[in-house]
Amino acid sequence: MRRWPGARLIAREAQVKRLFDIVVSLVGLILLSPLMMVVAAIVLARFGRPILFRQTRPGLNARPFEMIKFRTMTDERDADGALLPDADRLPPTGQWLRAASLDELPELWNVIKGDMSLVGPRPLLMSYLSLYSARQARRHEVRPGLTGWAQVNGRNSLDWDSRLEADVWYVENRTFMLDLRILMKTVVAVVRRQGISAEGEATMARFEGSGG
Repeated sequence: MRRWPGARLIAREAQVKRLFDIVVSLVGLILLSPLMMVVAAIVLARFGRPILFRQTRPGLNARPFEMIKFRTMTDERDADGALLPDADRLPPTGQWLRAASLDELPELWNVIKGDMSLVGPRPLLMSYLSLYSARQARRHEVRPGLTGWAQVNGRNSLDWDSRLEADVWYVENRTFMLDLRILMKTVVAVVRRQGISAEGEATMARFEGSGG
Protein backbone atom coordinates (compact mmCIF):
# COMPACT_ATOMS: atom_id res chain seq x y z
CA MET A 1 0.00 0.00 0.00
CA ARG A 2 1.31 3.40 -0.96
CA ARG A 3 2.30 5.64 1.95
CA TRP A 4 1.94 9.38 1.68
CA PRO A 5 5.11 11.51 2.00
CA GLY A 6 3.78 12.92 5.26
CA ALA A 7 3.59 9.45 6.78
CA ARG A 8 7.12 8.64 5.58
CA LEU A 9 8.41 11.87 7.10
CA ILE A 10 6.74 11.12 10.43
CA ALA A 11 8.20 7.60 10.46
CA ARG A 12 11.68 8.90 9.61
CA GLU A 13 11.54 11.54 12.34
CA ALA A 14 10.36 8.91 14.82
CA GLN A 15 13.41 6.78 13.99
CA VAL A 16 15.75 9.76 14.35
CA LYS A 17 14.08 10.72 17.64
CA ARG A 18 14.45 7.19 19.05
CA LEU A 19 18.12 6.97 18.05
CA PHE A 20 18.74 10.41 19.53
CA ASP A 21 16.99 9.38 22.76
CA ILE A 22 19.15 6.26 23.14
CA VAL A 23 22.48 7.95 22.35
CA VAL A 24 21.89 11.01 24.55
CA SER A 25 20.55 8.92 27.44
CA LEU A 26 23.47 6.49 27.34
CA VAL A 27 25.99 9.33 27.24
CA GLY A 28 24.04 11.11 29.96
CA LEU A 29 24.05 8.08 32.27
CA ILE A 30 27.81 7.66 31.80
CA LEU A 31 28.72 11.32 32.29
CA LEU A 32 26.25 11.90 35.11
CA SER A 33 26.96 8.67 37.01
CA PRO A 34 29.23 10.43 39.59
CA LEU A 35 26.51 13.03 40.22
CA MET A 36 23.87 10.31 40.49
CA MET A 37 26.00 8.50 43.07
CA VAL A 38 26.19 11.72 45.12
CA VAL A 39 22.43 12.22 44.85
CA ALA A 40 21.85 8.59 45.85
CA ALA A 41 24.05 9.10 48.93
CA ILE A 42 22.11 12.25 49.87
CA VAL A 43 18.77 10.44 49.49
CA LEU A 44 20.01 7.48 51.55
CA ALA A 45 21.25 9.76 54.32
CA ARG A 46 18.06 11.88 54.41
CA PHE A 47 15.31 9.38 53.59
CA GLY A 48 16.84 5.94 54.06
CA ARG A 49 15.84 3.08 51.81
CA PRO A 50 14.53 2.73 49.20
CA ILE A 51 16.64 5.27 47.35
CA LEU A 52 14.51 5.09 44.22
CA PHE A 53 10.82 5.92 43.94
CA ARG A 54 8.99 3.55 41.62
CA GLN A 55 5.46 4.09 40.37
CA THR A 56 3.33 2.73 37.55
CA ARG A 57 2.52 5.43 35.01
CA PRO A 58 0.76 5.36 31.60
CA GLY A 59 3.07 5.45 28.60
CA LEU A 60 2.61 5.22 24.84
CA ASN A 61 -1.02 4.33 24.06
CA ALA A 62 -1.62 4.48 27.84
CA ARG A 63 0.25 1.20 28.39
CA PRO A 64 1.53 1.07 31.98
CA PHE A 65 5.24 1.09 32.79
CA GLU A 66 7.30 1.50 35.95
CA MET A 67 8.81 4.97 36.17
CA ILE A 68 11.84 5.43 38.43
CA LYS A 69 13.02 8.59 40.14
CA PHE A 70 15.14 9.49 43.13
CA ARG A 71 13.00 9.60 46.25
CA THR A 72 12.16 13.12 47.49
CA MET A 73 9.45 12.49 50.11
CA THR A 74 9.33 10.85 53.50
CA ASP A 75 6.83 8.10 54.42
CA GLU A 76 5.37 9.99 57.37
CA ARG A 77 1.83 8.95 58.27
CA ASP A 78 -0.94 10.14 60.56
CA ALA A 79 -2.35 8.28 63.56
CA ASP A 80 -4.59 6.22 61.26
CA GLY A 81 -1.67 5.11 59.09
CA ALA A 82 -2.54 7.31 56.10
CA LEU A 83 0.25 9.19 54.34
CA LEU A 84 0.46 12.85 55.28
CA PRO A 85 -0.15 15.47 52.53
CA ASP A 86 2.70 16.03 50.07
CA ALA A 87 3.59 19.38 51.62
CA ASP A 88 4.19 17.68 54.98
CA ARG A 89 6.35 14.94 53.47
CA LEU A 90 8.51 17.11 51.23
CA PRO A 91 11.49 18.35 53.31
CA PRO A 92 13.98 20.99 52.11
CA THR A 93 16.25 18.27 50.71
CA GLY A 94 13.43 16.95 48.55
CA GLN A 95 12.47 20.46 47.47
CA TRP A 96 16.06 21.11 46.40
CA LEU A 97 16.29 17.86 44.42
CA ARG A 98 13.05 18.71 42.60
CA ALA A 99 14.02 22.33 41.97
CA ALA A 100 17.25 21.17 40.33
CA SER A 101 15.42 18.29 38.56
CA LEU A 102 18.01 15.90 40.00
CA ASP A 103 15.26 13.50 41.06
CA GLU A 104 14.48 12.90 37.37
CA LEU A 105 17.92 11.56 36.41
CA PRO A 106 17.06 7.83 36.81
CA GLU A 107 14.38 8.30 34.15
CA LEU A 108 17.19 8.21 31.59
CA TRP A 109 17.00 4.45 32.09
CA ASN A 110 13.30 4.57 31.22
CA VAL A 111 14.26 6.37 28.00
CA ILE A 112 16.82 3.71 27.06
CA LYS A 113 14.27 0.96 27.71
CA GLY A 114 11.79 2.68 25.41
CA ASP A 115 9.22 3.50 28.11
CA MET A 116 9.88 7.21 27.72
CA SER A 117 11.47 9.78 25.43
CA LEU A 118 13.62 12.77 26.25
CA VAL A 119 10.78 15.01 25.06
CA GLY A 120 7.05 14.36 25.35
CA PRO A 121 4.14 14.91 27.73
CA ARG A 122 5.13 14.14 31.31
CA PRO A 123 3.80 10.76 32.53
CA LEU A 124 0.99 11.42 35.01
CA LEU A 125 -1.02 9.09 37.25
CA MET A 126 -2.88 5.99 36.08
CA SER A 127 -5.93 7.23 37.98
CA TYR A 128 -6.19 10.24 35.65
CA LEU A 129 -6.85 8.16 32.53
CA SER A 130 -10.61 7.98 33.00
CA LEU A 131 -10.78 11.75 33.64
CA TYR A 132 -9.34 12.97 30.34
CA SER A 133 -11.50 14.32 27.55
CA ALA A 134 -11.02 12.65 24.17
CA ARG A 135 -8.72 15.49 23.14
CA GLN A 136 -6.68 15.39 26.35
CA ALA A 137 -6.23 11.63 25.96
CA ARG A 138 -4.27 12.31 22.77
CA ARG A 139 -1.26 13.04 24.98
CA HIS A 140 -0.75 9.26 25.00
CA GLU A 141 -0.24 9.07 21.24
CA VAL A 142 3.49 9.59 21.88
CA ARG A 143 5.93 8.35 24.51
CA PRO A 144 5.95 10.42 27.69
CA GLY A 145 9.03 12.55 28.19
CA LEU A 146 11.53 13.77 30.76
CA THR A 147 10.52 17.23 29.63
CA GLY A 148 7.90 18.63 27.31
CA TRP A 149 6.18 21.66 25.83
CA ALA A 150 4.17 22.23 29.02
CA GLN A 151 7.33 22.05 31.15
CA VAL A 152 9.04 24.87 29.24
CA ASN A 153 5.87 26.97 29.21
CA GLY A 154 5.02 27.11 32.88
CA ARG A 155 5.58 23.60 34.25
CA ASN A 156 3.55 23.09 37.44
CA SER A 157 2.47 26.74 37.56
CA LEU A 158 0.04 26.07 34.68
CA ASP A 159 -3.55 25.11 35.45
CA TRP A 160 -4.52 21.61 34.35
CA ASP A 161 -6.47 22.62 31.25
CA SER A 162 -3.54 24.72 29.98
CA ARG A 163 -1.02 22.02 30.78
CA LEU A 164 -2.94 19.27 29.02
CA GLU A 165 -3.66 21.50 26.03
CA ALA A 166 0.09 22.15 25.76
CA ASP A 167 0.66 18.39 25.72
CA VAL A 168 -1.84 17.94 22.87
CA TRP A 169 -0.30 20.87 20.99
CA TYR A 170 3.03 19.04 21.14
CA VAL A 171 1.47 15.83 19.81
CA GLU A 172 -0.03 17.72 16.88
CA ASN A 173 3.08 19.76 16.07
CA ARG A 174 5.98 17.51 17.05
CA THR A 175 9.16 17.57 15.02
CA PHE A 176 12.76 16.73 15.81
CA MET A 177 13.66 20.42 15.63
CA LEU A 178 10.91 21.22 18.13
CA ASP A 179 12.37 18.59 20.45
CA LEU A 180 15.79 20.26 20.27
CA ARG A 181 14.18 23.61 21.01
CA ILE A 182 12.38 22.17 24.04
CA LEU A 183 15.58 20.60 25.37
CA MET A 184 17.40 23.92 25.16
CA LYS A 185 14.52 25.75 26.84
CA THR A 186 14.49 23.05 29.54
CA VAL A 187 18.08 23.86 30.50
CA VAL A 188 17.12 27.51 30.94
CA ALA A 189 13.99 26.63 32.95
CA VAL A 190 15.97 24.34 35.28
CA VAL A 191 18.69 26.94 35.85
CA ARG A 192 16.06 29.58 36.59
CA ARG A 193 13.98 27.10 38.63
CA GLN A 194 10.81 28.16 36.89
CA GLY A 195 7.35 26.72 37.62
CA ILE A 196 8.47 24.19 40.23
CA SER A 197 5.12 24.16 41.99
CA ALA A 198 1.60 25.46 41.60
CA GLU A 199 0.54 28.33 43.85
CA GLY A 200 -0.34 27.01 47.30
CA GLU A 201 0.81 23.46 46.45
CA ALA A 202 3.92 21.42 47.20
CA THR A 203 3.97 20.36 43.56
CA MET A 204 0.67 20.31 41.64
CA ALA A 205 -2.95 19.90 42.71
CA ARG A 206 -4.58 16.61 41.72
CA PHE A 207 -6.36 16.52 38.38
CA GLU A 208 -10.11 16.23 38.92
CA GLY A 209 -11.19 16.28 35.31
CA SER A 210 -11.43 19.01 32.69
CA GLY A 211 -12.60 22.20 34.29
CA GLY A 212 -12.30 20.62 37.72
